Parts: sequence; structure tokens; C-alpha cells
Amino acid sequence: MKTDGVDVVIVGAGPSGLTLANILGLQQVRTLVVEERDTLIDYPRGVGLDDEALRTFQSIGLVDRVLPHTVPNQILRFFDAKRQLLAEMAPPDARFGWPKRNGFVQPMVDAELFGGLERFGHVEVRFGHQMRNFVETDDGVLVEFADGRDPVRARYVIGCDGGRSATRRLMGVSFDGTTSSTRWLVVDCANDPLGHPNSEVGADPVRPYVSISIAHGIRRFEFLIHADETDEQADDPAFVRRMLAQRVPHPERVDVIRHRVYTHHSRIAASFRKGRLMLAGDAAHLMPVWQGQGYNSGIRDAANLGWKLAAVINGHADDALLDTYDVERRKHARAMIDLSTTVGRVISPTNRRVAALRDRVIHAASVVPSLKRYILEMRFKPMPRYQQGAVYHGEPSSGNSPTGTLFIQPRVDTRDQQNVLLDDVLGAGFAVLCWSNNLRAVLGEAAFDRWKALGATFVAARPMTQLHWTGHDDPDVTVVGDRTGALKKWFDVNTDSVLFLRPDRCIAGACIAQRAPETSESLFDVLCLTQGGGHGATRPVLYVAQPTAESSGTVAGSP
Repeated sequence: MKTDGVDVVIVGAGPSGLTLANILGLQQVRTLVVEERDTLIDYPRGVGLDDEALRTFQSIGLVDRVLPHTVPNQILRFFDAKRQLLAEMAPPDARFGWPKRNGFVQPMVDAELFGGLERFGHVEVRFGHQMRNFVETDDGVLVEFADGRDPVRARYVIGCDGGRSATRRLMGVSFDGTTSSTRWLVVDCANDPLGHPNSEVGADPVRPYVSISIAHGIRRFEFLIHADETDEQADDPAFVRRMLAQRVPHPERVDVIRHRVYTHHSRIAASFRKGRLMLAGDAAHLMPVWQGQGYNSGIRDAANLGWKLAAVINGHADDALLDTYDVERRKHARAMIDLSTTVGRVISPTNRRVAALRDRVIHAASVVPSLKRYILEMRFKPMPRYQQGAVYHGEPSSGNSPTGTLFIQPRVDTRDQQNVLLDDVLGAGFAVLCWSNNLRAVLGEAAFDRWKALGATFVAARPMTQLHWTGHDDPDVTVVGDRTGALKKWFDVNTDSVLFLRPDRCIAGACIAQRAPETSESLFDVLCLTQGGGHGATRPVLYVAQPTAESSGTVAGSP
């Protein structure tokens, strides 16, 4: 691919950048990823994937490649100093189509994201490319590199270059927050010396610890380093063995992949967008590890930003749509930072009296069924709910509109397929979905045609008893049968019956059937959608996991 001019330059080939590149690649956006390292990072870092991240990987056709590197339905138990169970997280439902908690090996998943780019001749990755500067103009950004490499002109630049982001620094954006005074020794081991599939946190005031099963026989241990212990001491192999001796009978036999000292940061960029420059992943926010949401938050950034960038670049939306990225992602990232910071404070006190008081409070709460479910099912995890941004709330028909939340993803039947995930029917772009109704008649011809011009998928959900009834058949509407009953249950609770779904499966607008035409009209304004189209104005194709001859391209600089 010629890169004297591209649509998007992504700085950083980490998970956020690679996911974003796959999203843009599927939408025919010319993309260049530049990474200052010579290869992908090959050691374990993040260890937990959530259901939203797996849903995003599904949307880019790579989930089947990612799943072999995961431990699904991972249980996390919290113990006190006496090894009494404080709390357990084993969320049972999979409302978004995937388990809520999954251990995973990040280098292997990142490699699958990188390999997915081989499908696209219009996406390139260059390793050993360090961005030095950029110059923003009225119609683009000139990206300059170190070592005299030729500059590249792009319409937009996205900084996915980590907590020490050069992009953020060059943007002049502050990174507000705190760095914890506590330090942790992180030890990754091959040939898991414990071997069981789940994970635990020891809230022991003598020395709090973490033990996490990842996948492929890898286990992570984390140990709090006391204030009187130096980083140099913690780096000593003898110190590492002493820590491991607290958890395994033969620490000298443990196959250590690596060990490092970490501090936990709670920081967020003052702005995620500045003109044609944007931030995602760790460049935009850092959070403690306690909820395993650092990696997942970066994937959420990519899912939120990717479709918006593609819509603007392909001529479907005005540039103002990109302002909603900061509006939507900032509040949720802040909530995740606060939750992770709070959990860390609960887990890691070394004062025995404070720890004993904590234990009594948690044990008391565990006998209350509603509080126990609250913890067990991870209901405390803040879910995205957008009050502002690329959503239209209008006049909800009930006091609890689902607008701004993620729609569920149950398994459904079509007339051609059985037991498929709903997103695989909805496709990669916008979708309009209704419950057991004539969607064209409900929308009206004008609104129907506008969404069709955008490449939207139209879906009419029905009870299974009506799946093969042909009374409302329309060549542009896909009929799905509510195989599990989850769709009817959702519509039983939410009286809005027509849903306008964004490509990231957030509900952009919802209404009763009679309000569909005016809700549609308002959404075109809120989403900054246009009638025209750019160089990629045809409907994008949702690629499957295996590249085809037509979509196969090259990824320059493969490690």
C-alpha cells in the first residue's frame, strides 16, 4: 500500500491500535499503523477479557482465533488472612453473547489481531517507526518520523501509544490523576505450578497477593512490596523465590517467564480529541489492575471510535460525529478508574485493624442474598450508558429508556440458519430492529430508504412460532426467531419496540412503533449523518475469521 497519503495513521501496535486497524480495515479505510518497537510485545501483560471485548472481536471476524487463548467463565475468589472466603465472582449470564470473565494470554491474542490485518491490502503496519512530530493543517495531518523516514499525510491521527504516549504529549494534553504509593511484584510462570483453572486474591494484611490462571499453563502471581523493600530487592531472584514459597511447595522448580515491579496509576487524559488528533487505550486512561479493565477499556475505545471514523471518512457523517467519542468514553473510563482504585484500597490494607474491620463488613454483607448476588454477578461493574453523544433520547414511552445502552446478543434462528449469535445476523454497520412487526410500514418508505442507503440491516424479531410465517415478508428485512426467549423477555421489560442500533451495538434510539419515523429523522441529525457518500460509500463487508483471496493483503514489517 502506498502511504504518501492515507486516511488514518495509528500510532502504536498494541491491542487498542490493532483492534482499531481491523475495524477500519473492514470499512475500507486506508490505514497505516506505526510502532516504534521492532516487534509486538511477547510477554504477558493483561490477563482478563470481558464479554464486551469478545463481542468486539466477534464483530471484526477474529473471535474464533482469539478463543483458543482464553479460559472462559473464570471464577475469582477473595480470601482473608485465615483463608476464609470473603467474596466470589462467578457471573452466570452471557447477555452479550460471551462469558463475562475470561483469562487470556495477551501476546497470543494481540498476535491474532495483528494477523487479522493480513486480510486488507489497504492496511499496513510498520515496525521500527518512531513518530517524532506532526503538523496539523486544515485538511489533514503531516506525520513526521525519526531517523529521516519519509513523512506521511493522513486525515486523522490516533495515539494508541501507551501510558507514556508521545501523541498525547505532542497534543499538549495533560494526564490527570494519581500514582499509587504501593508497588507490586508481578511474576508470570509457565507450566502452572498450581494447575487449577481459577483465580484468587488474598487480602492478607501481612502481604496481599494475587494468583491468576491465564491459559496454556501460564499463571500470574502478584505480591505487595512493603515500603521498606526496595525495587532492587524485589528484582532479586532469591526474593522472587521467597514470595513464590508462600503459594507453592517448590519455588525453585517454578518456570518463571519474567518478573517485574509495577505501580498502579489512576489517570485520564484531559481530552480524548484535539482537532484531527485523538487518543485511545492507555494513552487516554490508566487504571489499577483490580478489575482487569485496562485492556478491555482500550478495546471499548476502539469499538466506539472505529465506526465513527469510518462513517466520517467514507462520507456518511460529518466530522462533528467524532466529538461524541470524548463525550461518551470519558465518563465510562472515569467510572472504571474509580472502581478499580476503590477495589485496590479494599484489597491491599496492611493495617491489621483496618483489614479486620473490612473482613467483618464483607462477611456481614455476604449473608444478605441481594448483596451476595450483587458481588457474585458483578453487578457493580459500570456498564456504558450514554446520556449524551451519538444517541437520541427523545420522549421515551416509559421512564426507563434503553437508549444509550448496549443491546443484548442472544442466539437466534433465521430461515436459513439455526443457533447463531444475533450480531452475526445484524452485520457490521447500522441496524434497525423491531419486535414482530412490519418494519417497512412502521418506518415509512422515506426513513426506510435513508437507512438502506447507509447499508443498514433490517431485522424483524419474532417468536419461534412465527419464524416461517410469510405475511410480512420483505426482501430487505431479515426475520429472526427468538430461539431462547431472551428477545421477548427484553421487550417485555422495555416497552420501546423499534431499536436503531449503532455499529458498536449501542442503542442509538428507541421508540414505540408509531414514533419510528420522527425518531429516525432525529437520529440522522444527532448522528451527523449525511445523504452523500465518499470513496467507501458502498456497504462494508463483514469478513469472517479466515481471509479470502479477494481480501488478502500484506502487513509490512511482520515480526
